[in-house]
Amino acid sequence: MSGHSHWARIKRKKAVVDARRGKEFSKQAKVIMTAARNGGGDPDMNLALRYAIEKAKSLNMTNDAIDRAVRKGAGTDQGVEFQEVVYEGYGPNGVAVYVEGLTDNRNRTAGEMRKIFEMHNASLGSPNCVAWIFEKKGVIIVAASAANEEVLFEVAAEAGAEDVAPVEDGFEITCKPQDFEPVRAALRASEIETVSAEFTMIPSNSVKLDAESGAKVLRLIEALEEHDDIQAVYANFDIPDEVLAELGG
Repeated sequence: MSGHSHWARIKRKKAVVDARRGKEFSKQAKVIMTAARNGGGDPDMNLALRYAIEKAKSLNMTNDAIDRAVRKGAGTDQGVEFQEVVYEGYGPNGVAVYVEGLTDNRNRTAGEMRKIFEMHNASLGSPNCVAWIFEKKGVIIVAASAANEEVLFEVAAEAGAEDVAPVEDGFEITCKPQDFEPVRAALRASEIETVSAEFTMIPSNSVKLDAESGAKVLRLIEALEEHDDIQAVYANFDIPDEVLAELGG
């Protein structure tokens, strides 16, 4: 099982837990603020903001909290300015790790990232040391009950999707970033509901892990994701199903 698919499912479950304690809300508020700052506060004119608001609503973030974040980002309400940051490095067994975040203090976050990597027998690398391994893609999850596989493939492929593959909880549609919105629009037009739709970084190769190294890598990724300034973590690990069973995944 690839790191992308497995960790994506863990993150979806984790987001629900984090949202209950407000952690995911504060992270998503940063995304909304940054999108509004970069492209304005109108989601009809700012696609990044629209996606951020949709994600916030899927987490049951209140309309008031969303509006407040939009106002802060657009400059109509006083707020902190966040900068986009990327950290790259290597985890146990040479697993490539790519981290995206939003921070109001680059030096503080960089130091804390270095500490997390070191504490998990990993090393923070220089810019672009692992970026070449990953490619940005749009990934849309459709529940098995939402559509027939043949129909889903036809609709998605006609709109520009690269692949439609069965996964544990339904179907995973993969597409290039420029085809993300056309594919979503085609699914809506066909009345096919989606479980989630997001951009992700998919690795071109993977490192197969045993139970011991797999547990170490998962602990590293979880520690990175727990940090308040981190929005997403990607890695090119491959954990076989039998090893996942040992780890309780």
